[in-house]
Amino acid sequence: MERQGEEVPKRRSTPSLFYILHTPYGYREGCDLMEETAAAPVEELATLQITGMTCSACAARIEKGLARMEGVSRANVNLALEQAAVGFDPKVVSVPKIEEKIRSLGYDTVKEAADFDISGMTCAACSARIEKVLGKLPGIAGVNVNLALETAHVEYTPGMISLQDIIAKVDSIGYKASLKEDRKETADRRELEISRKRIKWMISALLSLPLLWAMVGHFSFTSWIPVPELFMNPWFQLVLATPVQFIIGWQFYVGAYKALRNGSANMDVLVALGTSAAYFYSLYLTLDSLRMNGMNHTVEMYYETGAVLITLILVGKWFEALAKGRSSDAIRSLMGLQAKTALVIREGTEISVPVEEVVIGDIVLVKPGTKIPVDGEVTEGLSSVDESMLTGESIPVEKKPGDSVIGATVNKNGVLRIKARKVGRDTALAQIIRVVEEAQGSKAPIQRVADVISGIFVPIVVAIAALTFLVWYLWAAPGQFAEALEKGIAVLVIACPCALGLATPTSIMAGSGRAAELGILFKGGEHLEAAQGIQLVVLDKTGTVTSGKPVLTDVLVSPDFKGAPELAPEDALLSLAAAAEKLSEHPLAEAVAAGAAEKGLAGSEAGSFVNVPGRGIKAAVQGREIIVGTRRMMEENGVNSRRWLDSMNDLEQQGKTAMLVAVDGDCAGVVAVADTIKPTSREAVAALRGMGIDVVMITGDNERTARAIAAEAGIDRVMAEVLPEGKAEAVRKLQADGVKVAMVGDGINDAPALATADIGMAVGTGTDVAMEAADITLMRGDLKAIADAIKMSRKTMGNIKQNLFWALGYNTIGIPVAALGFLAPWLAGAAMAFSSVSVVLNALRLQRVKL
Repeated sequence: MERQGEEVPKRRSTPSLFYILHTPYGYREGCDLMEETAAAPVEELATLQITGMTCSACAARIEKGLARMEGVSRANVNLALEQAAVGFDPKVVSVPKIEEKIRSLGYDTVKEAADFDISGMTCAACSARIEKVLGKLPGIAGVNVNLALETAHVEYTPGMISLQDIIAKVDSIGYKASLKEDRKETADRRELEISRKRIKWMISALLSLPLLWAMVGHFSFTSWIPVPELFMNPWFQLVLATPVQFIIGWQFYVGAYKALRNGSANMDVLVALGTSAAYFYSLYLTLDSLRMNGMNHTVEMYYETGAVLITLILVGKWFEALAKGRSSDAIRSLMGLQAKTALVIREGTEISVPVEEVVIGDIVLVKPGTKIPVDGEVTEGLSSVDESMLTGESIPVEKKPGDSVIGATVNKNGVLRIKARKVGRDTALAQIIRVVEEAQGSKAPIQRVADVISGIFVPIVVAIAALTFLVWYLWAAPGQFAEALEKGIAVLVIACPCALGLATPTSIMAGSGRAAELGILFKGGEHLEAAQGIQLVVLDKTGTVTSGKPVLTDVLVSPDFKGAPELAPEDALLSLAAAAEKLSEHPLAEAVAAGAAEKGLAGSEAGSFVNVPGRGIKAAVQGREIIVGTRRMMEENGVNSRRWLDSMNDLEQQGKTAMLVAVDGDCAGVVAVADTIKPTSREAVAALRGMGIDVVMITGDNERTARAIAAEAGIDRVMAEVLPEGKAEAVRKLQADGVKVAMVGDGINDAPALATADIGMAVGTGTDVAMEAADITLMRGDLKAIADAIKMSRKTMGNIKQNLFWALGYNTIGIPVAALGFLAPWLAGAAMAFSSVSVVLNALRLQRVKL
């Protein structure tokens, strides 16, 4: 028998709420940990959307700048998401100060705005009070309350506060706030950015086309293409190139200035240097043509080099923005699952309200075929609910009064009345979205390689470009300034730090997003990377390999047992055992109690209940001392159970769990329960073995029962009779052999082992905060998700390695090729644009992965 009651692992900084609420004998430990963490320094986490980043050097600079601030404990900037996650002490530094620092580095942060209708205001003091109270909330950037219109305009940081929080705060000070109208989906900032990029490159292309046409006329193999005389005029070329260089290309100068001002360099520096060199050299030749020949139409210009380069880079950035927009499809699809409105019963009337306005305790009416708007508990009605969009389970789940339901799932048939238990950011779907966002925004350890290279990349490239120019000008083509300049420009523009910076985060975004769609939640990029190396998987038996719902199968009674005279001896013993087990929430205890209830044995109330983790229970029932548990439990209480050993062995060889029952110090009989394995357990174990991964089953059950269950699931290695607190030690022993171990459990009594393993996987429906206890949450109860998670990790890491190989290989080969003079600058620019786009497109292949 396995019992609960272990300590919460010290490795976790915060206790799992799921663990605290669901561990019947570990509640004190949970409280102790909460008391310990209460004394720790308070850290708040702000998620800020950043604009103005162009490559990984920008992200690295922001991280470095924020990390140096007093009170900031950590800063993680994700280039692909354009987000910064900042941990800080609110007593030392504030969010506005952090935003000010970001702006001082040459970037900016994004704010969202919302308008509310406010009722209950009577004078200017009311509006002033609302402004003052809201202004003090973390994440609020600005508040403007209009008394005459009875409205409030609020600017806020979406990663720190929600609209529901704002409404609740206004309500708490005696006023009523509601969204001005049904909340419309605000225009995606990325869409606006993509539209601007498209317009920019189209205008640039229109101005650059005549310059490109003129360049074609210089090649002997294209001399058959007619070139209008006007296109060869250097002044005409100057007129076309100037707006491309200084209006459309101004963003590169601004970016370069900000970077250099802060003592670093990025892609903008390379582009600005390369295109400016071509432009100003051409301008010199144009002005010189006046001195030499009045209006020289034949002088060889390089206006097209800068203009075509800027155009190609803008086209590449446009494609990149399109592709990066697709990388957040997983989040958008998850958010699309949310119901937009809810039918709430208030004061006996059915009213339709935006889902943001549903509050805890509201009674929500859900009709057949509609989405359940929030997490709650069924109070009336019978129906089946399709939970496949969240758990992956295709079979609808029957719901009756008392059952919990998840927001965003679909009510198939029957009308349900649901009491709202979790709303807004606390719903299961909101938690899942948050976990996916955090995973997408996190860094995998492999990204450190790219970060180190990105930090020194641009200065090295500038040095190589300068060296290339000198070598060509002094030795390769002595005195040929134009030719040497062309080679130097080609080196500047072919180098692409962007590809290096995007290689890892885009793959992490696509991989973790696709995994979420398959019901696998990775808590962070580091876990997505670590899962690929798993060599051994430890499976907890109860609730993981098996269904976790054992049923009563046998009751054996001693002829000497004296029970209630009105009951048969078996029923009398079962009644006493069930009364004692009623106070336990262990699955085996619940099976005994349920078996008695099915026979109509109500049983008496038990007193003096004592739980002995991993052994059994003691209780007083009808004035008699009842002990239910293992052989060891009987030995420790001086009960002789030898006569039952053969019977227990027979039951255990059948895969049943046998528990001895002692009444007033005498062993009166045995009760047995059986837990059946999940239908897919055997298939899942075979899949893991096919991937070269060993499987071990761990359980508190005795050796015989454990081996019977393991054989049924196709598992050879068994660790039996392991107490809850011993599971973590068992994992450590396996790790001592030098193997990477994953522990898979239900996230409740397996918390220490989940924390100790290299990767902890919690099997559950994703409806509780079980995901806090593990590195990966498998929302499907199907064990095949373990193999799927490892496969997803391997595919994602393979994709990252492809991206890094391409990005590093591209620069390693491209720069020398350009330096040797084999690439014209415009071709080098096209290659640079293609490099970034190809990395992002390769990462997006993960969105179509089938496991």
